[in-house]
This record gives sequence, structure tokens and C-alpha cells, in this order.
Amino acid sequence: MKKFSWRKAAILAAVVPMVALSACSSEGGRSTEDNNAAGGGQVATTERMKIALITHAAPGDTFWDIVRKGAEEAAAKDNVELLYTSDPEGGRQAQLIQQAIDQEVDGIAVTLAKPDALKDSLKKAKDAGIPVVSLNAGETVSAQLGAFTHFGSNEKLAGAAVGMKLSELGLKRPICVIQEQGHVGLEARCAGVKEKVAATEILYVPGTDMAQVSSTVTAKLQATADADAIIGLGAPYTLTILKAVNGAGSKAKVASFDMNPELAQKIADGDVIFTVDQQPWLQGYGAIDSLWQAKRGGFTIGGGQPVLTGPSIVDQATAPAVLEFAKEGVR
Repeated sequence: MKKFSWRKAAILAAVVPMVALSACSSEGGRSTEDNNAAGGGQVATTERMKIALITHAAPGDTFWDIVRKGAEEAAAKDNVELLYTSDPEGGRQAQLIQQAIDQEVDGIAVTLAKPDALKDSLKKAKDAGIPVVSLNAGETVSAQLGAFTHFGSNEKLAGAAVGMKLSELGLKRPICVIQEQGHVGLEARCAGVKEKVAATEILYVPGTDMAQVSSTVTAKLQATADADAIIGLGAPYTLTILKAVNGAGSKAKVASFDMNPELAQKIADGDVIFTVDQQPWLQGYGAIDSLWQAKRGGFTIGGGQPVLTGPSIVDQATAPAVLEFAKEGVR
């Protein structure tokens, strides 16, 4: 699935101001009037909807800015009031789902990184008649938890793509760095790498503390002199890993998942060999737009199957072409 097919479908309009559900919420956006003044398009004339987007985003992870930007654009087009909240801890994310139910939202878009922690609250959403879609994490459990579709990358397939790319480059002893132990998507990524490169080692780091990420990676590299590659599972973590590799004097090549402008530039410069982009803008846009489409016409996007937004490998040859989009916050 290519990004442009979604973006051309969007009528550019206002970024709807977001309403906080809890202290975890972040707020932002522009009014319809502001956007129309800037030359934006017409907002849908369908009945106003209220949709909650609830993610497991950790503070400082720029990946989620891209997801949110896609969601904002869909909300602006679809006359949706978007309520965005996040918490990386499964129990607190479940509480945010309950708060959305209490707010009587018209739909919930949720990431399923810790599905066991969310199943009870999602059942309550179903019992309340609130449609649910999932995005980013939890593809394999999405349907059984009540979501009518899922937007994201097949994480094990993405990991296998990384493993194949490493093998093509002659790299045989990679370290796969997981910043959140128990996150089903991250675990699947490293499992996919290991499926193709059997000697892959898994390294767990505390993703909420970049100083500890750096020190843990440095110590591992110093103790594993034969490591020839190290893989970050998110752009901010990869950039920290890159500094640790340089500081440790390691010859390990650095690869990544996901994208931000700084990482795209590092790939273009040859400092990072490649990244696997799951196109998160599409995940945010598709999740919100699918809930609107379900209400306006009873449409079920995906036909009961996940809608894949990746994987797409970006290397030094292709990075300049996507760098422009990364700077715009859509890659």
C-alpha cells in the first residue's frame, strides 16, 4: 500500500483541536478557521464524531508524532473531534480506554502492544457498542480483541526483511535491541531477524531512559567484540545506539526500524545502513478514517484482514527521496 493513495483521498482541512482525556494526554492542532484561512479544503458534512486514539507512546518517541499527524489529518477531513492519549504501561492504557468509554466516544483506535492488559477494557467498549480498530501493534490478536480491522506492518515479516538485508550485506552476528520488554511487536521484530540470521542476540534496554540505553549498549558492544551489526527498533533509540557504537569504538554497522528526519539524514550520509519504515502516518490516518467510513456507510476496510502499511526498506540509495517527506512529518 502506498502513501499517496491515502493522501490523495484526503481533503486537506483543519487540524481539529484535541481534548485531553487525562493527564497523559497531549494537546495541539489548528482550528477549521485557521486552516481555511491557509487555503485548506472543506470539512466533511457528516455528523460530528468523537474518536479516541489511545497509544502506548513513550515520552520523547518521535515515531508517535507521525502517527498522530496522520490521525489529525483524517480527523480534520472527516469532521471528527480527536481525543489523543497515551501511556506505555498496559494497565494505565486500559484506564485510558475506560475513560474513552465514559466519554461516550463514537469510536476507539488503539495500539495493542500489551494485549492481555487491554482485553477487559476492550470488551467493555464492545459491550457499550463502541467500534474499535487497532493500529501499529497487535495484528495477530486484533480480531479476537474486538477490532474490526488493523493498520500496521507485519512485524515478524519486517524483522525477516531486516535479517535478509543483513545477510545480503554479509553481516552474521547482529544484536537486536528491544526498548520495551514484553511488547509483542518489538519481540516479533527481533524474532523475524533471528529467523533469518540465527546468531542474532537480543539485548533489552530501558527505553524510557536514553542514558541507560546508551550505557547498556556500550557495555554490550565492549563485551561482544565480534558483533558486526546492531539494530535499533525505533529512530530515537537507533540514534542513541549510533552514538554508543562510535563511543565504544565498535565496528558494528547500525540498522534501524522506523523513521524521523534525523535518522533519514544519517542514512543518506551513510552512518546508518538502512531502516525498515512501517509508514506510521498511514496507520494514524487509516485508523481514524476507517471509523468514520464505518459510521457514514457501514464500510469495513480490510474485509476482516489487517491492512498492511509496510515494511518498506529505506537505504542510502532511497533515503534522499524520503528525506523531504520525513521533514514534513509524514515519514
